Amino acid sequence: MTILRPISSEGYKLFHEGTLALSQVEHNGMRIDTKYLGRTIKKLDKKIAQLSNEMKESAECRRVYKTWRKRYGVKTNLGSHEQLGRVLFDDLKIKGKGTTKSGRWKSDKDALEDIDLPFVKKYLEAEKLKKARSTYLGGILREVDSNGFLHPVFNLHTVATYRSSVSDPNTQNIPIRDTYVASLVRPCFISRWRNGQIGEADFSGVEVRVSACYNKDPQLLTYIKDKTTDMHRDMGMECYKLSKSQMTKEIRYCAKNRLVFPFFYGDWFFSCAQSLWDAIDRMKLKTAQGTPLKEYLRKKGITKLGNLDPDKEPLPRTFLYHIKQVEKRFWGERFKVYDKWKVDWWEAFLKKGYFDTYTGFRCGGLLDRKQVSNYPI
Repeated sequence: MTILRPISSEGYKLFHEGTLALSQVEHNGMRIDTKYLGRTIKKLDKKIAQLSNEMKESAECRRVYKTWRKRYGVKTNLGSHEQLGRVLFDDLKIKGKGTTKSGRWKSDKDALEDIDLPFVKKYLEAEKLKKARSTYLGGILREVDSNGFLHPVFNLHTVATYRSSVSDPNTQNIPIRDTYVASLVRPCFISRWRNGQIGEADFSGVEVRVSACYNKDPQLLTYIKDKTTDMHRDMGMECYKLSKSQMTKEIRYCAKNRLVFPFFYGDWFFSCAQSLWDAIDRMKLKTAQGTPLKEYLRKKGITKLGNLDPDKEPLPRTFLYHIKQVEKRFWGERFKVYDKWKVDWWEAFLKKGYFDTYTGFRCGGLLDRKQVSNYPI
């Protein structure tokens, strides 16, 4: 059990006033365009039904569906990822991405996205629309009141780090990265005033800045203070062996979200290399001059991802080996003070059984190494 408690008047004030502020947000609520919501749900219901019929009846999908029916008969469930995994990887002999600890084929979105079959593409599209329909739009519909307002529940006391959480529905999890789903869900939220607009505020690099307050890594501080530097651009260049002139926004995005932040929060080269390699095909990454990244990497001597066995050392000339070297330089050269802080912070926790945050809270209990480093941030 994790124990977190205020140890200063500032800590208590932050928690107390934060709770009061969020309760006011909850009371005020958010105005919903209920007519748009109803229309969009009906539109999605029709599209999901159409995709389901196409998976069953279209010529390009019939082979997979017939194989599915042959294996499961009346128990065929198009919503079952486990059934789909067995059909694709056992019956149709398509190369999979391994199995789970329970021995089942991995058949989540990441495991299916690279399979070039019309049936799988329609299946993933239908799953995406079902989630938009039930989790997002359906969640809003269930909770909107008779006046067209949503009053989600905001909390500061249910998460061990006192980070805010939201339920009924979770309005902290409104989609934005999937532009299509975002275009369906976000228009539900409208201003409470005629001709009003909704504004959006975002803290620039807030987690990196808070992290630097703790570890005081000079390179990290330089990236924050010097506007001519760009950490994510530099890591994108290193990951894909590019020059500054070859970088693109898409490559920078991949470096930021598939390597830098995962590294900061405790991930390792093995999973990051797979994610960065898969992104090349999924996002059709190219250099600024238009050269496909895999073609470019081949010229640089990297021809394949490498052996996906975490217990074996990656071989030279593979992307796994390259990203392992990137990881060594990341912590051993670029952010070595940050790396030492994580070790020192962990050892201090083991001795004391707790750590104190700058916001005035003491955190203790059963925590692993990642939690001890990440909770303060």
